[in-house]
Amino acid sequence: MSNTFGTMPAHSPPLGSAPRLAVVVGSGSVKCAAALGMWRVLQREGIAVDLLVGCSGGAIFAAGLALGHSADEVQALAERFFTRDATSKRDRGALWKAAFPKLLGFSERWGLRDERPVLRNLRAAFGERTFADAKTRLLCAATDFHTGEQVVMSDGSIVDAVRASIAIPFAFPPWPLGGRLLVDGFLSDPLPIGVAVKEGAHVIIGMGFESPYQSHVRSAGRFAFQVSSILTNNLLRASFAFHGMAHHGEVVPIIPRFEQRVGLFDTAKIPYVVEEGMRATEEQVPYLRRLLAPQPVAPPPA
Repeated sequence: MSNTFGTMPAHSPPLGSAPRLAVVVGSGSVKCAAALGMWRVLQREGIAVDLLVGCSGGAIFAAGLALGHSADEVQALAERFFTRDATSKRDRGALWKAAFPKLLGFSERWGLRDERPVLRNLRAAFGERTFADAKTRLLCAATDFHTGEQVVMSDGSIVDAVRASIAIPFAFPPWPLGGRLLVDGFLSDPLPIGVAVKEGAHVIIGMGFESPYQSHVRSAGRFAFQVSSILTNNLLRASFAFHGMAHHGEVVPIIPRFEQRVGLFDTAKIPYVVEEGMRATEEQVPYLRRLLAPQPVAPPPA
């Protein structure tokens, strides 16, 4: 497991070789299923991906694809994972610990949701597999709870890495890993393009999503999600603005347009989300082909 804080310039590929392609799937819960539509288009067009980077909900999809599962298999996994039964079961003791921290022993590993259903689903999906089992190189991003630094996970258990990356504050407890306490990757960067830049990727597809705002804020949970959406959306816009200037045309934003409202755990909308991911990717295929065309070999000096 290594740290990433900030970005480094990308390295150009050797003359005569095709540029390396990285796909970055940002935070977005169910909306991250759009990555499956993107994956189908890239496979259909024969465009190979060298690196997958996942953050928050995007880590689930990136991990499934990196391990060699088909888009259909990962879609079935997501439909099981994002159910309300798996993500909304309350930890009945959490509120009492918040109200009486000294009496009941409040700790940093605190969250309002019971994490056991989520862990069961992750273990059912990924089992004992590690980053070494990935068919396509995989990186997952989380955030250090104590320092706020981005933490990039590249080895060890896939379950541990994804669980850390999806540790939504207030909802799920932070996850201890590698001597650190980790929370959701969106807190440091909801679309970690900088991770792919640092890895030397020449062409980077960044699939990002704006978080939905709450139409009615009538509970502490909805209040927390509203604050989270404001933070995430502002960070997302700042990330695109920065990398668009620093990395020029080699960052290809693919932002699906959802005319229908898609909730955080709206699994019924996954087929629609996948379709919009395909549509948004197809629009960028001609540009991707130009970027990925082999560079001309320079003639030897006279």
